[in-house]
Amino acid sequence: MDKNFDVYGLGNALVDMEFEVSPEFLEKMGIKKGLMTLVDGERQEEILKSLDLKDAKRCCGGSAANTIIAVSQFGGKSSYSFRVGNDESGLFYYNNLLESGVKTNFEREGRPVGTTGKCLVFVTPDADRTMNTFLGISSEFSKTDVDVESIKASKWVYVEGYLVSTEKGKDAAKESKRVAEENGVRVALTFSDPFMVSTFKSGFEEIIGKGIDLLFCNEHEAMAFTGEDNVKEAAEQLKKVTKSMAITLGEKGALLYDYDASKFINVEAPQVKAVDSNGAGDLFAGAFLYGINHGMSFKEAGSLACSAASKLVTQFGARLSNEQPKSLLVDFGNELSQ
Repeated sequence: MDKNFDVYGLGNALVDMEFEVSPEFLEKMGIKKGLMTLVDGERQEEILKSLDLKDAKRCCGGSAANTIIAVSQFGGKSSYSFRVGNDESGLFYYNNLLESGVKTNFEREGRPVGTTGKCLVFVTPDADRTMNTFLGISSEFSKTDVDVESIKASKWVYVEGYLVSTEKGKDAAKESKRVAEENGVRVALTFSDPFMVSTFKSGFEEIIGKGIDLLFCNEHEAMAFTGEDNVKEAAEQLKKVTKSMAITLGEKGALLYDYDASKFINVEAPQVKAVDSNGAGDLFAGAFLYGINHGMSFKEAGSLACSAASKLVTQFGARLSNEQPKSLLVDFGNELSQ
């Protein structure tokens, strides 16, 4: 079957609303700094009432959506399965996704009755990001939403780790992996958040099953999953569940394991002044997936991904503009030719 897509992704569809706040605000509101916390609709409305909504930066989001959009922005072909409601936020999400060049089998009209999920992203002056998420109708995302034909037409399936927080979401992740394996499509998984790994480790083990082709995580997630207290030992343990991996290390870059070359690769990140780390890991994964689908080696893809993430953290928001990835590719190509 022809591979029309580089990457097919599935995950929670959330409208991201980003606010710049102080640590004191988080403490006052009883919000745990630096973590993603699932909340109900009533709690999210309580928090929203304490914020000036005019200051919010809004875009269609969710971890996997950010990654899939990044693939498209760099020039790749991507498709995404999701679930939003028939409210204004759902229409905004749908339109924003299409504007970003991502294909979907979701229909503009006939969206199911319900409230579209929202993720409140709080950025503090230390560039840390804290998230409070109400999944809304996205919590009903299930294996019936998995687009089998798009999986068959893709080179990679990308599974968002946040799906592990609901039984339906976990089943959708497992179903997409089953379909991919039966059709020779490689599977990538992101752990998404240290809290998810600590709380739902057994669920991740269910999704992983006998193993995956590529794992994305940061050093804290790697250590949380393996129980190791340093990233190198954690990486060795992760080789038991994934062929290849990309472990992000913040300003220190990334540690990669290339299964085909049977070796670890250290990639440095450009040194920048960070103001907002929101979405950096998602963008890293998107740039990396674009790279390995377009002739780059693991090291080259890792370098591009680190450059992209370093660019993102110097500005507010979870995504680059549509022009920035193309500019990064030009600069990266010039570096490779030197």
